[in-house]
Amino acid sequence: MARGDIYEATAGESTDLYYVDTELYGVAEYGGAYIIDDDRPAIVDTGMGRNYELILDALAELEIAPEDLAVIAPTHVHLDHAGGAGYLTEACPNADVCCYEAGARFLIDPTGLWEGTKAAVGDQIDYYAEPKPIPDDRIVELADGDRVDLGTHALETHHAPGHAFHQAVFYDPANDGVFTADAAGLYVEGMDQVHPTSPPSDFDLEECLADVEMLKDLSPSALYFGHFGDHPTGDLLDEYAAVLTEWVDRIATKRAELEDDDAVIEYFADNATGADVWGEWKAREEAELNVKGVLAYLDDREQ
Repeated sequence: MARGDIYEATAGESTDLYYVDTELYGVAEYGGAYIIDDDRPAIVDTGMGRNYELILDALAELEIAPEDLAVIAPTHVHLDHAGGAGYLTEACPNADVCCYEAGARFLIDPTGLWEGTKAAVGDQIDYYAEPKPIPDDRIVELADGDRVDLGTHALETHHAPGHAFHQAVFYDPANDGVFTADAAGLYVEGMDQVHPTSPPSDFDLEECLADVEMLKDLSPSALYFGHFGDHPTGDLLDEYAAVLTEWVDRIATKRAELEDDDAVIEYFADNATGADVWGEWKAREEAELNVKGVLAYLDDREQ
């Protein structure tokens, strides 16, 4: 795939579902938005704002007019998932913005979210656009268990706070698939394993493992990853639980050895994996961000 490409998601029993490559950080397939083509068309996740026009182009390719879009559903308010929500809200005047209730205030007034993102991602901020506020009358706050009906398809809301307290995953019974946000990590064809995602400031290992168990209880046939598209579930959830636990253990061990957090961050950046997928610079940035999240979690656990 390449920037702006759209393909049909077919993992498991999936129908009427499309993935748009919004090419986050200049990496093919890294970030995407899903489009559900139904009686009430929906977008799940929106990219980072700078490239929201690619999603509008995909809607046009699917012959969905902007005024016919019914739902914009960010899984959580991290800006690689929700940064385009305000832009799409302006372009799609009849769409409700459906998000987990804890994230709604950050979409209505994204000022603090923008400042926090700049502090967290460092030089990567050049790939973002400052998010646009969304009028509160366009927001539909979802609680755990709420359902957004689209016609044949639906989005059933399941709170998944391990990655971020404002994160939810959406299960579509018709497709027997889950939009996993970051609750199941990152999976890329050709990599040896699921890749952990543990950014600051909300990462919590125990809650992440509980989220994985929740996903397993749903028993979906397909996982719609927030990054790199759809895949059959297989053993990926068990694999992610093991990978994430090992990741935290490795960082804790290295911290005890080096006794210097900056040195720990540098060590994992120097030994980052995934450079063949997203390039050396992004691999380092990804490692640094994820290590910082684990270190903050370890600090909280000690208190």
